[in-house]
Amino acid sequence: MVFLLLQSIAAGAAHEKDAPARNVPSATAIDHAQIINTVTSFVQQQTAAMPGKAIYQIDEIDRRIILPKCAGLEAFLPSGSQLIGKTSVGVRCAPASRKEEANTPQARANGWSIFVPVQIRFNIDLLTSARQLPPGHTLQEQDLASQATEISRTEGFTDPLQVVGKVLRYGIAAGQVLREDMLRQPYSVKQGQVVPLAVQGNGFSIRSEGVALNNAGEGQAVQIRVGAGRVISGVARAGGVVEIAP
Repeated sequence: MVFLLLQSIAAGAAHEKDAPARNVPSATAIDHAQIINTVTSFVQQQTAAMPGKAIYQIDEIDRRIILPKCAGLEAFLPSGSQLIGKTSVGVRCAPASRKEEANTPQARANGWSIFVPVQIRFNIDLLTSARQLPPGHTLQEQDLASQATEISRTEGFTDPLQVVGKVLRYGIAAGQVLREDMLRQPYSVKQGQVVPLAVQGNGFSIRSEGVALNNAGEGQAVQIRVGAGRVISGVARAGGVVEIAP
């Protein structure tokens, strides 16, 4: 269930796009509650599929901001914004559906937008280490526990499938929340290993061998030394095979 907390009025918290809208007569001005309701519905819909329970706080709009009434309010997320932490949701008066309607003076006057500040946090169960684990350890399900945490930025894992089979870059203590920077994919190819090389082209395939010059997980680039000391590049694949582009 999602909870909504409304903060007391914050001057300057919302910014309007069209300054002339301040002179709109109050009888034709939109009720700020309609804008807030539009933001509320948008946040509820966008966070419904996210893991955990969303708690969000929407700033009220400065009462000095007066905007024309609009029958077609449309919420949107500004470019580069995320629905977590301190962010904002835009609301605009959607343009008329027919071109001739959009060209009327009333339609042009109603082409406003406003940005409403929102703070979003999530109560979520994040994966932690069940015990102290050494560097280079490959995570198994028995290494994992979970901890209820409130977050205001994207971090951590919620599903064991996201981490099982990955390798710790460094040792961690028991109860530590697992993060992306702690983990790496297991190496498919290791430095100094003699690896099979596969070259696949249109109607032909070539098999050979070489020595890996660096560690690489599946899908990562690897340098290979072949005959006469020549170095070529390839991509590590499952089973220690290195794929070479023809």
